[in-house]
Amino acid sequence: MVLPAGVYRADHVGSFLRPRTILEARERVAKKQSSLEELRKVEDKYIADVVNKQLNAGLRSITDGEFRRAYFHLDFLQHFSGIEIRGQTGTIRPHGFSPPVLVVTGKLGHQKSIQVDDFKFLEHSIASKNHSLSATTKVCIPSPTMVHFRGGRASIDIEAYPDLDPFFEDLAYVYQQELDALYQAGCRFVQLDDTNLAYLCDPDMRKAAAERNEDLATLPRKYAELINAAISKRPKDMKIGIHLCRGNYRSKWFASGGYEPVAEVLFKELNVDVYFLEYDDARSGDFNPLRHLPESKIVVLGLMSSKKSSLDDKEEIIERLHQAAEVCPKGLDQLCLSHQCGFSSTAEGNELAEAQQWAKVRLEVEIAKEIWGDDLSR
Repeated sequence: MVLPAGVYRADHVGSFLRPRTILEARERVAKKQSSLEELRKVEDKYIADVVNKQLNAGLRSITDGEFRRAYFHLDFLQHFSGIEIRGQTGTIRPHGFSPPVLVVTGKLGHQKSIQVDDFKFLEHSIASKNHSLSATTKVCIPSPTMVHFRGGRASIDIEAYPDLDPFFEDLAYVYQQELDALYQAGCRFVQLDDTNLAYLCDPDMRKAAAERNEDLATLPRKYAELINAAISKRPKDMKIGIHLCRGNYRSKWFASGGYEPVAEVLFKELNVDVYFLEYDDARSGDFNPLRHLPESKIVVLGLMSSKKSSLDDKEEIIERLHQAAEVCPKGLDQLCLSHQCGFSSTAEGNELAEAQQWAKVRLEVEIAKEIWGDDLSR
């Protein structure tokens, strides 16, 4: 089976541990002791470095490590007009802080591209390495569902959107504009990071959503329709992946539950090319939901853990890959391997050292080559 362009048998979700120098530079900007231009120079230096480290570790889907972000979602979403972030947003935050809140204060708009400059720098950084193997420049952005789920109706200005249908239409449209800008710049692979479809598998999260008057019978399909609309204008050679996450803050998780409540919508109705699914422990449930996977789709199984400092058990990972393959229509051909999430979904990062992070990545590549062969693009 041919993998979609930009997907590899050893893949990853996108974020890596932030260098301390970047965190300190961001703090200086927050305290008005330094400029954004000076911060970008620091970020540029370390992004070029993390590109090299990814290539040397054997990865071929290359990101900027999300080094320019404090949060995987807010730093992107705040650039749409009509969206405000309220609350503490500094880079270094104490334990127990209240996370910032996203609110929709007016009509949504896309005034200018958000990720294009970052994409161009990343593309240049990859090209400058003269690596022997081809690599894909991957852009990770939050799923559009991130604008709705946590606050629901109460977080969306009633005057701007007395009815939510126009809100979802506008939200899809601003994503269409951003994806078009990325495509015109040369981007061919975008990953949407989505916690909410996974949260809708958690009993407590479902209860909280019901208390916000969400219809749990229709919300997964509403989100699928939103995502489908957001990506509907992309050309055929732009591939879209979606990563489902149950939370990844300082090695902590926020939700649990197997994919069964959303599996049919996820696999049969969502028009993405590849799924990045968290499967690193029992919280993610069994592999039975993969029976809904169409023969034309790929799942990158997040069997390995970015939350733990210890290396995963190689033989256990291989065994679980084969177990998952028994459920998929085309077996191992439809599977790839990754960690369950990035190593640093927020600036703080998970509880492990950088050397441990790269050891985990190298082990992942080693396992993938043992299963599928040296060419990770096949």
